Amino acid sequence: MSEIILPDVNATRRWARDFAKTLHAPVTVALHGDLGMGKSEIARAIIQQLRGENTVVPSPTFTIVQNYDGISHFDLYRITDASELIEIGLDHAIQNDITLIEWPDVASAMLPKNTIHIYISSCGVDCDMGRKVEIK
Repeated sequence: MSEIILPDVNATRRWARDFAKTLHAPVTVALHGDLGMGKSEIARAIIQQLRGENTVVPSPTFTIVQNYDGISHFDLYRITDASELIEIGLDHAIQNDITLIEWPDVASAMLPKNTIHIYISSCGVDCDMGRKVEIK
C-alpha cells in the first residue's frame, strides 16, 4: 500500500497525470471516496493525459459510462443492482480497456483480482484540507 498527500487540486491533477503514464489496457482502477473527494478530477486528469489535454471529460454521473477510445469511465453511484453492470458493458470494458470506476462497491464481485484500488479522503487540517490518496 502506498499513501500520498495531495495539498490541492493542482497537485491532484499532476499526480493523476503521472499515474496515467503507468496504465496499459486492460487494467481496472477503482476510485473510492466520499462526494467531493476528487474521484472525477483524478479520472479526468488520467483521461486527458492519455487522450489529449483538450479532451472534454464530463462526469458520467447521469450517463453512467463515457468511452474515450480504449478508456472507459464509469460512475456507478446510481446503480443499485449488480445485474445492471453487464447491460452497461462493464465486463467488456474490464477485459479490454483502461477502466476507471467511480463508486465501485456495487461491482466488487466483478472486479479483477489485480484491480488498482485508490482510496481518496480528506486529510483535514494536517495538510490544509488537501487529500490523502491510498493505493492498494
